[in-house]
Amino acid sequence: MTYALPFPPLSPELFSLQIGGISFALRWYALAYIAGLLIGLWLVRRALARPGLWLDGRAPMTAAQAESLLTWVILGVVLGGRLGFVLFYQPAYYAANPADILKIWQGGMAFHGGLAGVIIAAALFCWRHKLAPLSVADMLALAAPVGLFLGRIANFINAELWGRPTDLPWGVIFPGAAAQTCPAGWPVPCARHPSQLYEAGLEGLVLGAVLLSLAFAGGALKVPGRIAGLFFLGYGLSRLTVELFRQADAQFITPDNPWGHVIRLGEFGLTMGQVLSLPMVAAGLAVLLIAERGRHRA
Repeated sequence: MTYALPFPPLSPELFSLQIGGISFALRWYALAYIAGLLIGLWLVRRALARPGLWLDGRAPMTAAQAESLLTWVILGVVLGGRLGFVLFYQPAYYAANPADILKIWQGGMAFHGGLAGVIIAAALFCWRHKLAPLSVADMLALAAPVGLFLGRIANFINAELWGRPTDLPWGVIFPGAAAQTCPAGWPVPCARHPSQLYEAGLEGLVLGAVLLSLAFAGGALKVPGRIAGLFFLGYGLSRLTVELFRQADAQFITPDNPWGHVIRLGEFGLTMGQVLSLPMVAAGLAVLLIAERGRHRA
C-alpha cells in the first residue's frame, strides 16, 4: 500500500471583501512578499545598529538609507521577476501577447529575474549614494532568505510549483488537473514531492540560519562580500538539488523529454532552474574569492 498526505484545506486568499460590487482579496503570496520585505528591513536595521559587526567598526549605510533602498529593491524584485519569467520561461507566448506582460496579477514571476533586478537596483543605489557595493550586497543577502522562506510557503498554499511524482510517505496529493496528470504507471491520484517545502527549508531556514550566525556571531560582515558570496553559492546549490525533485514547467515537457530538461546530455540533463542556478554558484565562488583577496590586502 502506498501512503500519501492529502493537501490541507488551504485557500490562496487570506480573506476577500466585496465593496460596491468590486472584490478585494489579500492573497498569501502578496502577504509573503510584504512580510519578507519588512522582516528583511528589520534584520538589516539590527545589523546596522551594531557597527562593531562591520569592517573598521562602521556600518555601510544609515537606517534612513536602508529604508530608501527598500523602494529600489521592491522595483527590482517586481520588474526583474516579471521580465525574468517572460524571457526565461514563456518568451514565445509573450512575444505574441506583449500586453499580457503587464498582467502581473495573473501570476508569473521568476526568482532569478528578481535577483538580477535587485542587483541592478542596488548597484545604481550604491553609485548614486557612493556606498560600498560588497557591504550593501552582504546586507541584502542577509535579508533574502526570509523572503525566500515565506515565498515558498506561499507557493505551497497556492498548490503551485509542486514536485515530481513520488511514492514516499510524505508525498502530497495536490489538487488540480495539472497536478493529477500523472505519468504512465503512477496511480491516480498521484502524490508529488512537496518541493516548495524542500526549497523553504534549504533556501530559507538552513541558508538563513547559516548566514545570520556568521554575520552576528562569526564576524563575517567584517569581510565585505563574504555573506553575499555564501548566499549566491548556498542558493545555487540548494536550487540545483531541489530541481531534482521539482516538476519542470509544462512548456518544457514533451513525450520524449518527460523531465523537462532544457539541456540534454543523453539520459541526463538540466532543467531551466538548474541552468539559471549554475551561474549563481560561479558568481558565489567569484565573490568569495574577491572577498578573501580584499581581506588579505586590508
